[in-house]
Amino acid sequence: MDGCLEASLSPLSIPEYVLGCSGRRMPLLGFGTAASPPVGSQLTKTAILQAIELGYRHFDTASLYGTEQPLGEAILEAIAVGLIKSRDELFITSKLWCSDAHGELVLPALQRSLKNLRLEYLDLYLIHWPVSSKPGIYEFPIKREDFLAMDFKAVWKAMEDCQRLGLTKSIGVSNFSCKKLGDILAFAKIPPAVNQVELNPLWQQKKLREFCKANGILLTAYAPLGAQGTIWGSNRVLECELLKEIAKQKGKTVAQICLRWAYEQGISILVKSFNKDRMKSNLEIFNWSLSQEDVKKINDIPQSRLCSGQDYISKYGPFNTTQELWDGEI
Repeated sequence: MDGCLEASLSPLSIPEYVLGCSGRRMPLLGFGTAASPPVGSQLTKTAILQAIELGYRHFDTASLYGTEQPLGEAILEAIAVGLIKSRDELFITSKLWCSDAHGELVLPALQRSLKNLRLEYLDLYLIHWPVSSKPGIYEFPIKREDFLAMDFKAVWKAMEDCQRLGLTKSIGVSNFSCKKLGDILAFAKIPPAVNQVELNPLWQQKKLREFCKANGILLTAYAPLGAQGTIWGSNRVLECELLKEIAKQKGKTVAQICLRWAYEQGISILVKSFNKDRMKSNLEIFNWSLSQEDVKKINDIPQSRLCSGQDYISKYGPFNTTQELWDGEI
């Protein structure tokens, strides 16, 4: 990790990273709340409370997920029963959906998310995808004819305004390529603190990692285990023979090998499991390390993307092909 990683561990032994431009301390292992297919809000709330009890302090949601409300309820209950003293002990991330990715709609969208979460501020607000869609329509998948080119300048200025107002402590992006990040950096007064992308041993994003490191942007990995059980995910990460072999040698699970590898690469990680044993197991990655030989073997795994982004491609534009969406990073 670079100099922004705090050498000391939090009381819960999850290392933290100090985000540029805000000085906010972000736990490097976070709990994702996106369920695909979706589950009921009560189940989500229960899982979040269990996660807080186990020691998770970073929670990732989005307006699209429909989990802002149960997360907000879980936070209130966690305070009420004494699991945490205040909301300030938590790091909360949410995201701007495509239909709100218009300069004048960013602030109202964030205010709506805060209302759902019953919070006064977010720790991190991200642009969910680098594309806009017809305002006022909240659906997924987005109709092909509803996609619109994003006015990056107007949207990012509105994101900066949200940070200046104190409604979010940091701002960033998700699913952005090196080129699209470069477009934002060219005019940003407040640069993106984070880029949240698909990242795991079978899709290591080496070019993007180098670009983000050079520009002081923290990469956050979603699908660090391959998003098995989701509509778009696969079991190919957890079933990788090389990873199984390393796990067996170390007496760890394949999931723990994947998470430890990402952490050692200087990446923050989002894990999503509503199973309490797996939640606990996912936390147990900080008191051991991979050998140089293990890391070299993992780094040599053949690479391919899982999340193709096909749902964001349209013959009407702005992206006609996945090549255009990812700017060749596929």
